[in-house]
Amino acid sequence: MWGSNGRDNSLSSYLQKNKEQIKNSILNEKEEYLLNVGKENYILHLTEIHSIEYLELLREDAYVESKEEPIPAEHFPMNFNVYAGKRYPKQVFYFRTPFKGNPHLLDYLPSSFSLSFPSIDKKGNIISLRVVQFTDNMDEINREYESTVSSIEDRMRNTNSDIKQFNDGLESLISSVFEHRKNEILKRREQHAQLIVPMKRNDSVSDTFVIPLPNIKKRISVKPIVTEKGFSPDPTLDNETYLDILKIVNDMGKEFERKPSVYANKDEETLRDHFLMLLEPKFEGSATGETFNKSGKTDILLRYNGSNVFVGECKFWKGKKSLLSTIDQLLSYLTWRDSKTAIIMFVTNKEFTNVIDTGKETISEHPNFIKFDTQHDETWNNYIFHTDGDKNKELKLALMMYHTPR
Repeated sequence: MWGSNGRDNSLSSYLQKNKEQIKNSILNEKEEYLLNVGKENYILHLTEIHSIEYLELLREDAYVESKEEPIPAEHFPMNFNVYAGKRYPKQVFYFRTPFKGNPHLLDYLPSSFSLSFPSIDKKGNIISLRVVQFTDNMDEINREYESTVSSIEDRMRNTNSDIKQFNDGLESLISSVFEHRKNEILKRREQHAQLIVPMKRNDSVSDTFVIPLPNIKKRISVKPIVTEKGFSPDPTLDNETYLDILKIVNDMGKEFERKPSVYANKDEETLRDHFLMLLEPKFEGSATGETFNKSGKTDILLRYNGSNVFVGECKFWKGKKSLLSTIDQLLSYLTWRDSKTAIIMFVTNKEFTNVIDTGKETISEHPNFIKFDTQHDETWNNYIFHTDGDKNKELKLALMMYHTPR
């Protein structure tokens, strides 16, 4: 759709340009920044600054101003006895209606629009409607205002529909471009590392490497994506392996609920050991790594070269304060980027549903909380956190709750 100025004035074209600008902003980031920034925080930041505010007409804040103006005779209705070329004084009403959102959005045609949209005058975030009083019937003037406002609201609804589609796809778009660019950088650096003559570099590289999804019998092995002279990349557990671990934990937790008489009156350490008995036979450590082990009374650990790549903490539910304290305790174990963790709560309260709701509300109150990630069932939710003191070192935290009445 082309305007009188010869430019495409469709809203879809405007939104597409916004997407291109977002892509270019990511592609133009410094390589070291993309390799080191916390992915989720970065995506949330870009999503927030590039989300488009919805248009909203503030009818309740509308006001009217009036003044007498000379009106050209040709603007008068046919039944007026006026002379061509003359001007006659008339009362003029200016209806001012504020609105929220980017004023320029009203210059673009949404995917659905009416050809009869009225001509409006806007200055900043105020729409002005000029009505000349040719009649003493104020109902006619009011109807003209209402008709115009109704047309504006229809346009805003159609515009907001297109904006919603844009906003809903922002996070996915940013994540896709970010991952593609980061993988592109890592692939190129891996290729450079294979050259028999070292690449000349002016900057140091900070990367992560993945413990790939092992085969059954599941073997946890470590393969760095990039190796640089004098640099030891951070280990991180493959996400599929992480979910495999959590599924095993979840199966055992459901077993506690199905057979309360068998597991009643067990302490945290005993219940924790049931998880370990299921996990240890299903995973095999690498030559330099370690399989699952325990630390203290409640921890489930998977370690690599002395560092924790998975930490599970088993606790009885004792309220909001206890949950926040457990998160603090768990975070204190972590130093590596992209660690995978779980808090496994045994709930003895009769009102189990209330506890689940409280847990969901409480976890978002922690200062290291970034966002909700995924829900696997009513009692198992995954979240994104960051480590203490470094918002770019993000980690996954699963909150898993099981009803274990005594």
